[in-house]
Amino acid sequence: MSVEVKRVTKTFGSYVALDDVSLSVATGELVALLGPSGSGKTTLLRIIAGMELPDAAQSTDSGQVLFFGEDVAQWSVGQRQVGFVFQHYALFKHMSVYDNIAFGLRVRPKGLRPSKTEIDQRVRKLLQLIQLEGLGNRFPMQLSGGQRQRVALARALAIEPKILLLDEPFGALDAKVRQKLREWLRELHETMHTTTILVTHDQEEALEVADRVVVMNQAKVEQVGSPEEVFHHPASEFVIDFLGSVNVFSGRHLEGQAANSDADFDSSKMYVRPHELSITRHATDESSLPAKIQRIHRAGAHAKVFLQTALDQNVRVDIPITQCHALKLADGEQVYITPLNAHVFTNEFNI
Repeated sequence: MSVEVKRVTKTFGSYVALDDVSLSVATGELVALLGPSGSGKTTLLRIIAGMELPDAAQSTDSGQVLFFGEDVAQWSVGQRQVGFVFQHYALFKHMSVYDNIAFGLRVRPKGLRPSKTEIDQRVRKLLQLIQLEGLGNRFPMQLSGGQRQRVALARALAIEPKILLLDEPFGALDAKVRQKLREWLRELHETMHTTTILVTHDQEEALEVADRVVVMNQAKVEQVGSPEEVFHHPASEFVIDFLGSVNVFSGRHLEGQAANSDADFDSSKMYVRPHELSITRHATDESSLPAKIQRIHRAGAHAKVFLQTALDQNVRVDIPITQCHALKLADGEQVYITPLNAHVFTNEFNI
């Protein structure tokens, strides 16, 4: 196991940033810490990096940060041999791309510093890896945002870190560039196999890039699992609500629906993602609900159909654009919506 965090708590005055959090990251794994602002993900990353120290341990099995089985909770940043990449590049503007990447190697103590030839070979290899061969003499301001972030990643990798920590690395970039860099990061990880922890609030980014996703909320871990597990088998209402668009049906809609017969309908909610609902002209079974079409967005491969049920529930259904055309849907029409899959949560359990 590369990284283990055992029952770490971190407070800033009266504010609790982390509350008894534990986490394990396997060697060579890419794990995403996902959650809204203030959930504790960046604080956890900074504690792993050594930029923050956890609160004093309350017991022998708490407050530990282990790298390969060794407790590094009190070690400095330099002792931990981690590579850290920030959201805003943090490149040296007066240095060339080549010199930025070489910086971490050149400032090592003399006895640990590679030779000039070794540094040159490593920098050129990294320039090739980040697909910026021939641009080593340029300065950061002569590069695009995506190129600058790739240089920041190469600089972090140059020191051959045991662990790579990424704090919202693509957050300052536009959507199209972020998409390309997500694909590139995943390919880079498949090549390097460096143990990597990525902080993001972008659900799509976490689900596309990570081997496992750690969903955080209010200083705690809500769920840990593969992208498929956290998306299709959410452990809580927060997780399903946070991971993409979802329709929430109140208990009044559940009577007669596809729910556990023992459920307490007064306190139940049914969560159904837009693509997990079908639209038909007639009721298909007892779970079908009559609804009136409010508006339709037809741009893209899927049409987004916005409806209102008889109980004034606003619902969104995503269907293939070809199906939308085949049904000849129009604003103001009454149709039926049927859940194809659903998660029912009560105060005690979820289905």
